[in-house]
Formats: sequence, structure tokens, C-alpha cells
Amino acid sequence: MAPSNPTDSAVATISSYRAGKRPLPYWLLNVPEPQWPSQCPPFLTDISPRNLDIVNVPEAAFQRLTWPEVRRTIRANRIEEFRRAPLDHRNYLCYMARLKEEHGSVMEYVRDRRLRWTDLDAKGLAFEDPDDVKIIYNDWPYGIDKSIVHLCVWTKFPLDVDEKDPNGDLTPEMRGKIDGYVERTFGSRVPAENIIWFKNWAKLKSIHSMEHFHVMMKDPDMEFIKEITKGDSPASSQLSESTILD
Repeated sequence: MAPSNPTDSAVATISSYRAGKRPLPYWLLNVPEPQWPSQCPPFLTDISPRNLDIVNVPEAAFQRLTWPEVRRTIRANRIEEFRRAPLDHRNYLCYMARLKEEHGSVMEYVRDRRLRWTDLDAKGLAFEDPDDVKIIYNDWPYGIDKSIVHLCVWTKFPLDVDEKDPNGDLTPEMRGKIDGYVERTFGSRVPAENIIWFKNWAKLKSIHSMEHFHVMMKDPDMEFIKEITKGDSPASSQLSESTILD
């Protein structure tokens, strides 16, 4: 008896999804039928339970966080609850896989292409030298209200964490230094109630060899944003809302 053809099996499986005989798997969810791959893309295989939980939600069921919800989440230090919209996260996973393939690592891409830093040696202590800090957009922002601007502040100096904290949270001293920097840098142009910042816990960081924290602002003057980011734009802004990366 001749062995079965794996391609024929895949076609039969896709046909059963089209006929509604089987529920859609997470790797087809939110993807228009004409763009369905014949099998699970490599960047979606063996993904973590957290990633699976995010992409396995119908796009129509996802609710973006409002500004009050964003502030409550950060103030309660529940930053693990931030997540991208399902389709954005699918595209993010694909994009990250491409960066690793094309640039060797995500860190090298961010350092060389996004920050354009030739070295990571700090010239001074925390926030002493402007050249040790760079502000750019978060390429793949979380699922928040679209009136909220999401930036990342990258630093060449370490952002000290409490070694005794199970999540790798900041020390109180470093938190105070970041508070001061955010107030000086953003507070003169944006009302305090419209600014909030956070740093991902060590266990949530996607890039471990460079430091950064996040700043979110509600309805800021976009000329100010253009000024402090030196005209930067996020990678995700180059895609339409219906784009499916594969």
C-alpha cells in the first residue's frame, strides 16, 4: 500500500476547516480564508502558553484598554496583563522571527537599526549624559486606546533591579531616578495626569541584553513626540490593520 501524501492530508484538513466541520485552530484564527496557510507557520509552532493565549482570541472579541484602565494596570504593577491585539501579536511573532533570521538576533537589530548605537558603553551614571539615552516608538504597542502614544526609552546604563524580587522589579532608588527623568523630559509638555511609565519585569523582557522602559501618554502634542523621537515611527505603522504577515 502506497504511503499517504502529507500534502494531500494538509489539503483535506484545510477543506474540513472551510466546510465548518472542524473548529479553526489558533494559527488560522483571524486570518482571511484566501490567506490560510496549508499548515501552521513555523513562527507559531511551539509557542509559549502566554503567546497562545493572546493569539487564540477572535479579533472582534478583543477590547483595547482605555487610559484609566492603563493607569490602573500600571499603578497596581500588573504589567503582565498588557497584551497586544490578537492579530497584532501574530504579526509581532512573525516579525520577531524574521529579525532573528535576517539580523542574527532581535538585540542586534534594535541596537544597529533602531537605536544606531555603535557601542553600549555608558558615558556617565544613570541619566547623566543625554547620549546614553534614546527615545523611540514601541514598534509593536500593546492593545491600548489609539489616542495613547507608546514610547520606549532605551539606556546604555543599567536599570537596577531588586535581586530579592521574584519578578525582577526595579529598586526603589532606580524607580525614583526614572520618575525624575520622566518628569523632566515629558512633564513640561504633557500634563502629569496624561503620562505614565513602567518597566517590564526581568521575566517579561523580550530583549535581555539592553535596558529600556516604557512611557505612555494620552493625547500628547504630536509635534512634541516627533521632536523627542527625532521623527521616529514604529514598524507596525507601516502595515495596514488588515495586514497578515507570513
